[in-house]
Amino acid sequence: MTDPATPGPAGIADVRPAGSDSDVAGLGRGKASAFVTPALLLIAAFLVFPALWLLWIGLTDLTVSGRTSVDVSFVGLDNYANALDDPLFRNSLWITLLFVFGSAVIGQNFLGFTLAWSLRDAARWLRAVVESLVLLAWILPSSVVAVLWIAMLDRDAGTINQLLDNPGYAWMIRHPLAVIIVFNIWRGTAFSMLLYSAALSTVPPSHLETARLAGASGPQTLRDVVFPHVRAHVLTNTLLISLWTFNAFTPYLLTRGEPNHGSETLPIFLYRQGIDDGALGYGAAASVLMLLINLVLALFYLRLLRRRPK
Repeated sequence: MTDPATPGPAGIADVRPAGSDSDVAGLGRGKASAFVTPALLLIAAFLVFPALWLLWIGLTDLTVSGRTSVDVSFVGLDNYANALDDPLFRNSLWITLLFVFGSAVIGQNFLGFTLAWSLRDAARWLRAVVESLVLLAWILPSSVVAVLWIAMLDRDAGTINQLLDNPGYAWMIRHPLAVIIVFNIWRGTAFSMLLYSAALSTVPPSHLETARLAGASGPQTLRDVVFPHVRAHVLTNTLLISLWTFNAFTPYLLTRGEPNHGSETLPIFLYRQGIDDGALGYGAAASVLMLLINLVLALFYLRLLRRRPK
């Protein structure tokens, strides 16, 4: 029953300050603008201005040294055309897509969900140990992890070759892409495991019990009961880890993009062009193309996320 003394929506609207400057908090446009101005200035200084500067550099022939470091010329879309026609750029794009698909879309997703699903009913001590080990791989500094993996994969005294009794086998030379894919799965699975653990806790136990009593197999339970509840979480997780993996620079610490550009992802390609070779204009144009690819991936996942399951 509604209290007669409590104003309804119409009464609330009546007590708001009149005029075009009114708002829900009653601050007015002037005071509200004063509150958000510092945040807008920070966004402009650290996001908008660098983005616009990057776009401008990509339209020039700016380099780190030489004549074009001082006498900069406007070249228009030449850098973009050169990047799209560059075999090394196309190779790095292909390597990056394989890297993202293998280590994020398949590897981290599958392993993270498997761990989360398997640990649901595990003993508390076992769950704590597994989660701690997985999180340890995630929180360690990249440089420390890279040194550990280099030591483990060393051709002469590496742990893997010692265990397999296969001295002299150069893993990072013979299988560079596979190495960085496995490395990224091992390092990034923790986030997927944590997200899926939280998602699986939203599945009603009564639904799982009903599926068990109906004789549903494990795959049938996952498909018909679990996945409809965690579908949004799966797409959100895949979006995040795909973008993080697409922009990851950590593989450089392992293989430096070698041998023969066999593990040169787009971030490594941009680093080599802009920093090692000093071609800032070309590197900026290639980075804008990389940003557009990220945007396409994000829009693709967001469209899937908004599509309601049938």
